[in-house]
Amino acid sequence: MNGSQRRGTAGAGTAMFLVGTLTAVSAAIASYPLFGGQAVRYAVAAAFLLAVARFAGGPAARPSPRDWLLLAALAATGLVAFNVCIVEATRDTSPATIGTVIATSPIVLALAGPLLERRRPAPAVVVAACAVAAGAALANGLGGGSVRGLLFSLGALAGEVCFSLLAVPLLPRLGPLRVSAYSAVLAAPMLLAVGVAADGTAVLRVPTAGELAGFAYLSAVVTVIAFLLWYDAIGRLGADRAGLFAGLIPVSALVTTVALGLDRPGPADLAGAALVAAGVAVGLRARVAPREPVVPEPVTCEAAPIGIARGSA
Repeated sequence: MNGSQRRGTAGAGTAMFLVGTLTAVSAAIASYPLFGGQAVRYAVAAAFLLAVARFAGGPAARPSPRDWLLLAALAATGLVAFNVCIVEATRDTSPATIGTVIATSPIVLALAGPLLERRRPAPAVVVAACAVAAGAALANGLGGGSVRGLLFSLGALAGEVCFSLLAVPLLPRLGPLRVSAYSAVLAAPMLLAVGVAADGTAVLRVPTAGELAGFAYLSAVVTVIAFLLWYDAIGRLGADRAGLFAGLIPVSALVTTVALGLDRPGPADLAGAALVAAGVAVGLRARVAPREPVVPEPVTCEAAPIGIARGSA
């Protein structure tokens, strides 16, 4: 494993661990209007990412109309539809069932990721993804629920997969920073519109001190840092091998709740965590075509103004 792959491995693992801490933070913002809160989360993250992009310097490609379509699709599916499906699914099925369905995302990424890059899926990575999905499902618990809940869970799975796959053709041109920034910019008004439809004038209110702290953590850590690490990892490892680390989300949630004294792990939790770790280790050792770090393509044209608002987990 070369230096770029080691960096991608560390980034993917850290990103998914940070996303897993969302479970423990959710209690602090549970009373705030959901979609309005998510809109604020992505708006704050977008402002920070755009500021960083402005001062980062260096050449940057002007997003093409095709790029904007992909970014809009990424925001609409991977961020907005994912949140909507999660909310609707919880009304008809258990969180364990939702987590179990979403835990199959490494399998989908192991198959679809290479095909998107015009290479064959690596059998060892697919087998490893199945082990990771099984371990994550075991750590989640299988749960139960209705057909409607299952369908919305599948919708959340589709959103989770699109969040990664739609970024693959964008990363070589725009890089992780701008893909993260632009997708967050596009997602904020979409979520606000959903919130207005769902909650009307109650979509936003002044947050309490605890809610403000929770949203600050979601914006800075779960969105800005995790997004940047995840998209950088996809560029270095490929969506198939980076996707293996999605199995760390329930493991991270378990570790966080234990660290905060909220829960204690059972035998199934420990067995699931061990299976996830084994699957990730096998997948990373699989032989695949070597990859170079994905960086924005150099351009000679002037970059588009970063601060313009147009229209991001």
